Amino acid sequence: MKGILGRKIGMTQVFDESGKLIPVTAVEVTPNVVTQIKTKENDGYEAIQLGFDTKREKLATKAEVGHTNKANTTPKRFLREIKGVDINNYTLGQEISADIFEQGEVVDVTGTSKGKGFQGTIKRHNQHRGPMGHGSHYHRGPGSMGTMRPMRVFKGKKLPGHMGTLTVTIQNLEIVSVDVENNVILVKGNIPGPKKSLVIIKTAVKNPNKVNERPKLVCWTPEEETVAVEETTVETPEVEVTEEVAAVEATENTEEESK
Repeated sequence: MKGILGRKIGMTQVFDESGKLIPVTAVEVTPNVVTQIKTKENDGYEAIQLGFDTKREKLATKAEVGHTNKANTTPKRFLREIKGVDINNYTLGQEISADIFEQGEVVDVTGTSKGKGFQGTIKRHNQHRGPMGHGSHYHRGPGSMGTMRPMRVFKGKKLPGHMGTLTVTIQNLEIVSVDVENNVILVKGNIPGPKKSLVIIKTAVKNPNKVNERPKLVCWTPEEETVAVEETTVETPEVEVTEEVAAVEATENTEEESK
């Protein structure tokens, strides 16, 4: 098991050699710092704590500053634990970058879904509305509240309420590309959460060792169009001066001198 914290940038698309379009989600994974290593002797379980997204020390509490100082790093905006890892492969203050994953690897991505506010039962629970005509006075209600006795609403009744903002995990997603220089991982398909939200990329629970065939991506760049400019020479025709034209010009000159 391994994992890294990142920030969702948005969705785009890439192409492979055969021309197949692959929809991907770009995740920015700036180097994570191991801020704590938990052991069975001290904490009862084994895990590592990762810090992501540096924030100003002015905005951090003294407890946060003291906690990150043990790892010789700056205060972090997000701290998350990754369980099931081999703690012998990590040291306090170690940086984890995007190269921890490889192209074609299958992962699970966890994030917080988009918030949709207060919604009714039709949108929140996919219920059906009532008849819209013929004297029906019931259209978008929540439905029956329960039995006649014991005269109360049972727990679990699907009612209107807050929708979204839940921790959601999508399993068995494929890593299409790993850009170590720009600290970006391209994950095939969509992942939960709005743009700029925190996501956690971890080894797939159901397929921990699965690596799919690595498609070779094609980067298209427009070729420079070379336009051959032919040098053209414009020949000016020579005007022949006849005796009649010369006589007219001479008379015009004499009239101007007389004036």
